[in-house]
Amino acid sequence: MHAEPRNTPGDAGTTHSARRTAKDPKGPVLVEGPVEIVLDDGTVARSDRFLVALCTCRRSRIHPWCDTSHRPRERAEPPPEDRNPS
Repeated sequence: MHAEPRNTPGDAGTTHSARRTAKDPKGPVLVEGPVEIVLDDGTVARSDRFLVALCTCRRSRIHPWCDTSHRPRERAEPPPEDRNPS
């Protein structure tokens, strides 16, 4: 299936090349940047990075960007008990 680039409001008739994305099943959506994200309140978050991680779990403190809060926290293993006390 072939899709043509779509114009969005404000594009003034210009077309943009498609951005490549990848979804990590246990994490964020990775988007080739730069990107602008329109938030629920209408504000725009912009990143000029070459690859951007977008939070999908809503745990990030810097939402819409991912801060890896989705990763399970692992507890440090307790030290093994000394089996030969002196």
